[in-house]
Amino acid sequence: MSTDTPATDTEPEVLIRRAGHLGHLILNRPKALNSLTHGMVKTIKATLETWKDDASVNTVLISGAGEKGLCAGGDIVSVYRSITEGHPEDGDVFFADEYAMNSLIAEYPKPYVAFMDGIVLGGGVGVSAHGSHRIVTERTRLGMPETGIGFFPDVGGSWMLARTPSHLGMHMALTSGHVTGADALAAGFADHFVPAARLEELALALVSTGADEAIAAVATAADDVPPAPLAQHERWIESCYSATTAEEIVAALQADGAPEAAAAAEAILGKCPTSVKITLDHVRGAAQARSVQEVLEADYRLTYHLLRAHNFPEGIRALLVDKDRNPQWEPATLDQVTADEITALTAPVEGRGLTL
Repeated sequence: MSTDTPATDTEPEVLIRRAGHLGHLILNRPKALNSLTHGMVKTIKATLETWKDDASVNTVLISGAGEKGLCAGGDIVSVYRSITEGHPEDGDVFFADEYAMNSLIAEYPKPYVAFMDGIVLGGGVGVSAHGSHRIVTERTRLGMPETGIGFFPDVGGSWMLARTPSHLGMHMALTSGHVTGADALAAGFADHFVPAARLEELALALVSTGADEAIAAVATAADDVPPAPLAQHERWIESCYSATTAEEIVAALQADGAPEAAAAAEAILGKCPTSVKITLDHVRGAAQARSVQEVLEADYRLTYHLLRAHNFPEGIRALLVDKDRNPQWEPATLDQVTADEITALTAPVEGRGLTL
């Protein structure tokens, strides 16, 4: 959803708008699907801190410039360059600031409305799905695609992935699959379905009307929301993802008989094996967490180690830099990834923790 013309080379990466009682943040890198740079993260956080204590701001809105989506994630190509140039600590700072921003959104004291229209991936989930009023449309394509790049669902996303009904979140996490707006509602990543054509109307109403009232006037009634495709496969998702290990989950999917289950197994086997096992462990751990902040702190421990390991930079190289789509994962198969390796990647690092 666009509320401004697409960015030029001289425009800021985040447009900051004030109108009436509304503070509006517009992610403004449409050519890059509004992926988050470090500067954008710092701008968003600083602006939210200011508006938190500004009595004239009643509601915050975040949306994306252009017509393709809210945000396709973090600018991990810049992180890749930092790693390959021998400065993984630059990545540490980026993720620390991003997770602090996610934490702020999760505990924001004012209505935080997110237009989750179009592409909403990874870091895009982090700037939206922790908010209080999450809006999806018929164009929404939401996902946590990190197992495909040697990473894991971060930005506190596992807090939500762990709390979906019937293991929908684990399916999303391990396969890196995208889901529709209706699926996002069913999985608890969103609150309201609004036709994309009415987002401009809603943004205008928020200038002078409270978030609940403004959204109620344009939201689609629950009975009229389109069917949720993923939720229709609840039977085999619930059954297969109840298995204990990643290998057992894949075997259950392969044996189920449903074509969609077989496709899920193939998708998982195409991801980074270490990432699949990390993600399985991390999402299950997030189910026991007491807060989003606790999950974000665990995210940071994992991120610290992965910035200094082989698979994350290799995944970025293969998919986003060289684009040969032929990552050389180490280890190369699920059965070669040991429990000790997973334990080492989740271990605290002295003096390197994140406290939110």
